[in-house]
Amino acid sequence: MTSRTMVARTMAGALFCAVLAAFAGAARADNALSLKELSPNGADVCFGRVYDAAHLKAHPHQKVGRIFFFYGHDPVSRPNEEPAANQDNSYNGFLTTTVRGAKKPEWASSWCNKNDPSDPTSGIRCGMDCDRTLASLKIDDKGKLLLSGLSADVYLDPDASESMSKAEYNKQALGSEDDNFKLDPMPADSCKAEFARIDPIDPALGDPLRVRLKPDQPFCFGRDYDDAHLKSHPNQLTQSIRVFRGPIELAAFAAGGDAASWPDGADIAVSVTTRQNGKKITQTYSCQGEADQWRCSASAKMSDFSCDVSQKEIFLKRGANGTMMVANPNNAVAVVDLCSKANGKTKSDDKVYRLQPMPQSACAP
Repeated sequence: MTSRTMVARTMAGALFCAVLAAFAGAARADNALSLKELSPNGADVCFGRVYDAAHLKAHPHQKVGRIFFFYGHDPVSRPNEEPAANQDNSYNGFLTTTVRGAKKPEWASSWCNKNDPSDPTSGIRCGMDCDRTLASLKIDDKGKLLLSGLSADVYLDPDASESMSKAEYNKQALGSEDDNFKLDPMPADSCKAEFARIDPIDPALGDPLRVRLKPDQPFCFGRDYDDAHLKSHPNQLTQSIRVFRGPIELAAFAAGGDAASWPDGADIAVSVTTRQNGKKITQTYSCQGEADQWRCSASAKMSDFSCDVSQKEIFLKRGANGTMMVANPNNAVAVVDLCSKANGKTKSDDKVYRLQPMPQSACAP
């Protein structure tokens, strides 16, 4: 198995997020290692369990043979999209599991926070990219970690149950008994050794977008869908799409942005032409680096809206060989009216775009 193991993993031939919720404020772990329940003294901590043959025989629907949860500073150190000044706080919860028969583990990173900071008895939620939930945590009276709410497709794309055949999904997803784990406290080095078994990141992905795309330079990515593609995707509304930074966006960042915090505060523009009427619509978004993606909220700078469009978000992520992936989990690309009743998950075939770099002239207004 290749590196399918980051939160949204390598994006060659894969989707990377489909669920959006109200966790953005907590996702930035500015108070890394602040959960005293997990780490009373602020040190890196490790919990884990290796299941023996007798347990696995008694639980035939449990695929996980080894599981470790590390709460601390990044044990994997993969390149991400957050400004360099923030990267020490990029993540604080890491899960790795090895299923029966696998040679290497898979892993996911997360930000862990109290569900209700004002309530000492509140549980802990660990969130992932695109506001997915990794798991809920609790320490029992014996100091063991209770890990629950683990999704079977935690290592898959969120819409994998739709995009994969049932047989392939069942093969790659975790088992029906892979939840409600009780993990023992272990030395931090035990978790670090476990994470050291993970495959390196796919070199085809190259540098993060924040390194490839400079704050003072324009860029243009896009795709024009041909008749054959549109015929095979009758539910796709997009005929053409461009994602770019041009003179307007560069000037806005030069006036109010901070190059040291790049890409936080970067404006981008997204132009789409729909197949129904061939009309081009351009929408501006304001971005920030988050984990291995840019999280971009729709902006009202260019138009007047009857609703709060800042809740409409898209996600940019580096793809293989210089491409860019754009996720549209909740109808935030203007192929539909951003204030329409088309709320919730994107139901059309406009969820994820795979875009190629283009000359700047291809993104001219």
